[in-house]
Amino acid sequence: MSENKAPHAAKFVYDFTEGNKDLKDLLGGKGANLAEMTNLGLPVPPGFTITTEACKVYLESGEEPTALRDEVSAHLDALEARMGKKLGQADDPLLVSVRSGAKFSMPGMMDTVLNIGLSDKSVQGLAKQAGDERFAWDSYRRLIQMFGKTVLGVEGDLFEEALEAAKAAKKVTVDTDLEAADLKKLVTTFKKIVKKQAGRDFPQDPREQMDLAIKAVFESWNGDRAKLYRRQERIPHDLGTAVNVCSMVFGNLGPDSGTGVAFTRDPASGHQGVYGDYLQNAQGEDVVAGIRNTVALAELEQIDKKSYDQLMQIMETLENHYKDLCDIEFTIERGRLWMLQTRVGKRTAGAAFRIATQLVDQGLIDETEALQRVTGAQLAQLMFPRFDEKAKVEQVGRGIAASPGAAVGKAVFDSYTAVKWSRSGEKVILVRRETNPDDLDGMIAAEGILTSRGGKTSHAAVVARGMGKTCVCGAEDLEVDTKRRRMTVPGGHVVEEGDVISIDGSTGKVYLGEVPVVPSPVVEYFEGRMHPGADDADELVEAVHRMMAFADRKRRLRVRANADNAEDALRARRFGAQGIGLCRTEHMFLGERREMVEKLILADTAAEREAALSELLPLQKKDFVELFEAMDGLPVTIRLLDPPLHEFLPDITELSVRVALAESRQEPHENDLRLLQAVHRLHEQNPMLGLRGVRLGLVIPGLFAMQVRAIAEAAAERKAAKGDPRAEIMIPLVGTVQELEIVREEADKVIAEVQTATGTELKLAIGTMIELPRAALTAGQIAEAAEFFSFGTNDLTQTVWGFSRDDVEASFFTAYLEKGIFGVSPFETIDKDGVGSLVKAAAEAGRRTRPDLKLGVCGEHGGDPESVHFFHEAGLDYVSCSPFRIPVARLEAGRAATQSTGSDHR
Repeated sequence: MSENKAPHAAKFVYDFTEGNKDLKDLLGGKGANLAEMTNLGLPVPPGFTITTEACKVYLESGEEPTALRDEVSAHLDALEARMGKKLGQADDPLLVSVRSGAKFSMPGMMDTVLNIGLSDKSVQGLAKQAGDERFAWDSYRRLIQMFGKTVLGVEGDLFEEALEAAKAAKKVTVDTDLEAADLKKLVTTFKKIVKKQAGRDFPQDPREQMDLAIKAVFESWNGDRAKLYRRQERIPHDLGTAVNVCSMVFGNLGPDSGTGVAFTRDPASGHQGVYGDYLQNAQGEDVVAGIRNTVALAELEQIDKKSYDQLMQIMETLENHYKDLCDIEFTIERGRLWMLQTRVGKRTAGAAFRIATQLVDQGLIDETEALQRVTGAQLAQLMFPRFDEKAKVEQVGRGIAASPGAAVGKAVFDSYTAVKWSRSGEKVILVRRETNPDDLDGMIAAEGILTSRGGKTSHAAVVARGMGKTCVCGAEDLEVDTKRRRMTVPGGHVVEEGDVISIDGSTGKVYLGEVPVVPSPVVEYFEGRMHPGADDADELVEAVHRMMAFADRKRRLRVRANADNAEDALRARRFGAQGIGLCRTEHMFLGERREMVEKLILADTAAEREAALSELLPLQKKDFVELFEAMDGLPVTIRLLDPPLHEFLPDITELSVRVALAESRQEPHENDLRLLQAVHRLHEQNPMLGLRGVRLGLVIPGLFAMQVRAIAEAAAERKAAKGDPRAEIMIPLVGTVQELEIVREEADKVIAEVQTATGTELKLAIGTMIELPRAALTAGQIAEAAEFFSFGTNDLTQTVWGFSRDDVEASFFTAYLEKGIFGVSPFETIDKDGVGSLVKAAAEAGRRTRPDLKLGVCGEHGGDPESVHFFHEAGLDYVSCSPFRIPVARLEAGRAATQSTGSDHR
């Protein structure tokens, strides 16, 4: 936008009588709702709103739009005519407030100035007009304090210290005990503070006060706290804020005046009733600032029954009109009620589900709209146990909140100890610098996982989420020493093995000692241990059940699970999974089978290799039989071996030390030496881009054939037992159709051999993961050899961005988020513009070649609420995610299918 002009001769100022609640983009939430209440005939003080467009022009150019001053003057003239008084006139001044108001509620994040128009002259007129000198001087000192801090940048503590000194001199504890003479002195003190700190006098011209306050509100959009809040809430940074100029009404005129906030329902529980706070003889900021103790809103009935009854009626009107929980700000001026703000109120996750079902039962909304009132993120909050917020805690660190939940246990520093202690009945937290596949047993045994490295898609994070384990990753302030079996926390305190620690996977916080936890009834419901409608059923469970049932009826996307064993598969099925979208076979090669893999890697001859594969075959078959039994009648997509082979070998440093020690002691070490040679041979600078996935199947003869045979024989065995196995074989890391054709030819041959040997007809679909940019770009060719695509969005994100997902989140993602390069990590929510474009293009190209091509996603994005909506829009058939995220994906798939552009309950 050039200079300071808006396009198309934009209108920058709207009277409250001109707007409505649907103009939030232009008037901000506060302005739109003030206009809506005005339209409803509710008692709203007259005023006008400066649009977000004016703010955006100002922020881009550094100057207000050319037309803004004249528009403000015209609306101010109209306001003065309506009120019968001039802004800041000496005898009977009109005073106004200048308040921010963005599209999305950002409480306390931007600026407000009250009592604009007061000066050394008009304060006398206000005192005379109100018949209350104390009130006038109290209002004046408030203006100087707020204006000095907000507009002139004076440190707020200086005013607070002066106020405290005035109370101390008077020997009182609350500001209402200060008399007019005390407040006059305080005004003089405040003006001196302004002069000294701001280098100028407090402005006496009321229009200058208003103009400077308007600019300050514009500039507060880019204040540090506002930007931080927007990042946290994922609110776009380019919306700008509106500015509301409203004629003042006064709650600080004595005991028959006051101010308060009210909720049409309890925002914590969702229960109906009278909820809110009231403060006599106060202005609005006093309530939220907490400078004096409020009384419960219900007590207003005894203080001022007329105003109370009117407020209750207005609250009912607003809830019926907005058809939702409303958050209300009001002021009573000498017995007259004024409405200063309303908005759809923020609420806890539990309240969101309860209120949605309550409103359906009351006939205010239908089930489609109710589904838009709850989110997968809220459901996730309800599913995980939490620490008791009332407990006394000692926080010693903070990392990345990788997998939600609350876990308490004794710190252990290796998987062996974790398993050993767990089998003895101990609860443990596995503490590592980072985890690898060899830590799986320990991760399973542990209550939670804590690492000093890694991010939300590191091994620890991904596996923990799959198991529903609490996990905190990348806690860099914690120094983990696995050799000495200890962890040093900031301040020098040492956590020895066996010391109890607590980790919060929802916040990333780490505590010393045991913090008590509160269990989740919602998980008990999904596990089948609590039944809606039963006498002991929690009403929250009933609400969740109803929302889930409706989402399941409406959704088009099917939801599968990422599960590698029968136990996880059964849990996933209880949680509503409609199959397995990803079985990672590498997890089946750990533990005691590791030696068999070592034999395969060390094999020098075809005979040795065949012997190692023959040893693995029956074990793999047993795994698949159990999996097919658990998921009988539902599809099971099995990914053939994917990670680099060196992950199954000992650490190169530890092995080198072992060999060196054996040589120095002249002890036998032939096997270790062969292992070391193999480790060196397989070592890669970047193994995630090296010998893995389909490349393994092509260079290690018989590896993929063994896995395909195990799958086929397991399917045949289940069919013989009258089961209904529905196996799908997935080839990982394909970059060209030729790779897939070669593997497919071998797989088809093996399946035919098993059919002949067992006399069983097998229909095993063969497809591939799309996790490389080249695969996405040549998807039309690859579809010629694939019956399904499953988008591996973890690796696709990594290869599209050129990010090493195990490193970047801890190293520079924080800076990228702070600078606004990311709104959210692309490993957490799919990058629609980059990675998402490849997904859409590959889906379209694949279906042009093969119209019946089945499309799914099995990366971590499959359980992310926002990403689920993208996959719905992209036309995929299913998403797959960890078992504990299945309900979230089900709910979001239902919301995606019923999405209404008019619904926005951020």
